[in-house]
Amino acid sequence: MQKKSLYPQDYNPEESIAALATPWGESALAIIRLSGLDSLKLLSGIFSRDGEIVEAAGNTLHYGRITAPDTEELIDEVMIAVYRAPKSYTGEESAEIFCHGNPAVIKRLIGVLADSGFRYALPGEFTLRAFMNGKLDLTRAEAVNELIRARTDRARALALNRLSGAIEGKIREIRDGLAGMLAGIEVWLDYPEEELEGENDLIHEAEGWALEIEKLLSTYSIGKIVQEGLVAAIAGRTNAGKSTLFNRLLKEERAIVSEFHGTTRDYLEGYISIEGIPFKLIDTAGLRDTGDPLEAEGVRRADMIIRNSDLLLYLVDGSLGLAAEDRELISTYHDNRKLIPVWSKSDISTAGTPEGFIALSAVDGTGIAALSKEMVNRTAGNLSSSTEERVIDSLRQKELLERAFSSLEDVKKSLQDEVYLDLIAVDLKESLDALGEITGEVTSVDILNRMFKDFCVGK
Repeated sequence: MQKKSLYPQDYNPEESIAALATPWGESALAIIRLSGLDSLKLLSGIFSRDGEIVEAAGNTLHYGRITAPDTEELIDEVMIAVYRAPKSYTGEESAEIFCHGNPAVIKRLIGVLADSGFRYALPGEFTLRAFMNGKLDLTRAEAVNELIRARTDRARALALNRLSGAIEGKIREIRDGLAGMLAGIEVWLDYPEEELEGENDLIHEAEGWALEIEKLLSTYSIGKIVQEGLVAAIAGRTNAGKSTLFNRLLKEERAIVSEFHGTTRDYLEGYISIEGIPFKLIDTAGLRDTGDPLEAEGVRRADMIIRNSDLLLYLVDGSLGLAAEDRELISTYHDNRKLIPVWSKSDISTAGTPEGFIALSAVDGTGIAALSKEMVNRTAGNLSSSTEERVIDSLRQKELLERAFSSLEDVKKSLQDEVYLDLIAVDLKESLDALGEITGEVTSVDILNRMFKDFCVGK
């Protein structure tokens, strides 16, 4: 049953909607998604085979042509997949049009659909309808968007795990446990003449469920790293080998490499993945005092990037040794977790590698594996290699878990202090409500608006 009163203001569940599900641009095929009570009837009016779509069984494919409703102009030859409610993504009557992937064809088809009574879908509206029709809870709805935006295979696998219900199942397990505690307390409140038994058991239960919530919360920092990635700045004095390392890590010739000092005057960006962690690498200008205003601006920007980065790869030219300027710069930017000192050009260095430095030659690749491993250890050392674990990366879920945990801590303290049980019941309900907001069992229009506004239109 649809919870129509909870639909955000701009979403009308009575209307049939359409949207392009594949990216704009030239391709072999494009997919246009349709959903709504009258979607198959409206589609049938512009399909060449009279009545076939309306009478079609679910999960069937149909070949034919789309024509303009008034002029009968041929728009394209298509395949149409039909999905019957409730066995569709949205839980409604739905279809997908497979057309030729030409922008002109797509634009014309969407125009014909609009003329036939379809409204262009709003961001995330297909997934919102799936939630409203009980096909997905909010954790799985968020996972849909996370899966689309995943930048590494690890992020994809963890998002797919959430989409499969891993987080939903754990949240429901905790809620069921807390609901059982609340039921016992409410029985006593209804019959206060009976002596409350098992008070210590209630404390242990509260501690156990608080621990389960804490375990989920502890995964947020890793989940956020896997989904959003980290910024790693490559810095050092001029000619330390920064651009050579940048190219080596990217496995392409992006930065100009030269023996002349001050070649890199502005920063360059590139993206890599190490053990499933996305890194944005930034090759910065060499750090030195200079009278050249353009180079000085590059140095200023490099300083700003270094200070705002998650990780700093500081390169020292091993062929020249550790200069006083290097010591001063390392001291300026020193952070035990953030700064990784790198002994660059180790293949031509005559001095030994200083303690704490990673010996590296970006020319022959020596030390690249050690550097990559250290980059992961410094930023995501606790990340398990398993993709089966429950990991959250949603700030919304994190904040609600924190609220549930805080209320449960109040329950534990109140039980220990023998506070009135009706006050304990209030804290338990607060914890239950916070967990219910995570899955969508407790929700509001504002929550749905915030959640779905960042979705792509075709999802």
